[in-house]
Amino acid sequence: MAKIAILSQYSGQVYRGAEVFAQELSSRLHARIYKHAGQLEPGTQIVISTNGRRDVFIAKVWCLAHGAKLVVSGQSGPGLDDRLNLYAFPDTFVALTSHQALWAKKINPFVKVGVIPNGVDLQQFNPQVQPIKIDLPKPVILTVGARNPSKTGEVSKRQKLLIAAANKINCSVLCVGRGGDLELKHNDMPGAYTACDLFSYPTSPRESFGIAILEAMASGLPVVATDDPIRREIVGNAGLFVDPADTNAYATALKKALSLKWGSKPRHQAEKFSWDSVALKYDQLIRSLNR
Repeated sequence: MAKIAILSQYSGQVYRGAEVFAQELSSRLHARIYKHAGQLEPGTQIVISTNGRRDVFIAKVWCLAHGAKLVVSGQSGPGLDDRLNLYAFPDTFVALTSHQALWAKKINPFVKVGVIPNGVDLQQFNPQVQPIKIDLPKPVILTVGARNPSKTGEVSKRQKLLIAAANKINCSVLCVGRGGDLELKHNDMPGAYTACDLFSYPTSPRESFGIAILEAMASGLPVVATDDPIRREIVGNAGLFVDPADTNAYATALKKALSLKWGSKPRHQAEKFSWDSVALKYDQLIRSLNR
């Protein structure tokens, strides 16, 4: 088995998509997580980087010097950071969606681009989890993410747009995350999902993915998400799409989503994104690079 390193600058400090990715993948691929490329050890054959900017170029130089292969996971999404990642000429750039892959191929057509999404733990997040107690009138719409930008560069998930829309209908909003109504550890999140009736994610179209969407669907919640190609690819038929900046349209979508019978659609959509299947795809990619 190849000796694999995963670069994840903020692992152990915050728990966003990139850090969840690093933890879940490292456990399945028997990989070691490093904060930055300067910590890499001789003998490493595959470097999977979620870091960007200066560190991805250091990682590329290290790989050239040690005969290793560099794989960049496009956790930053279409924008400057992943543009720089592509300019570092990794051996493979892994887009999280087909939309991001098309964008990457335009930015640097000389880099091999693959598509492997982020995933969800289907055992940890499921509709049978005991819900936490929340003192809010039903129905409750859940959103997850930091309310304000942080020193790690985490961007706001635009919860204020959800709150404005929800104020127009008869419902409650629960914001979970730094600066929100609740700050829960990731392992405590399953019960927050099952305590609510709907998940909404009014994030910027520039966001690369949104693992919280998968967690919500795995827990049985339908989703009202930003109408962009990335969110449509993730949510499929398990939710509704809207421009969150249009308050009236957003309120209408929330009300409609709460009234529909979604059945098992959210769970079935989430089952397409298990971490086990994601790890298998990375294993296949690694084997192809070592041929």
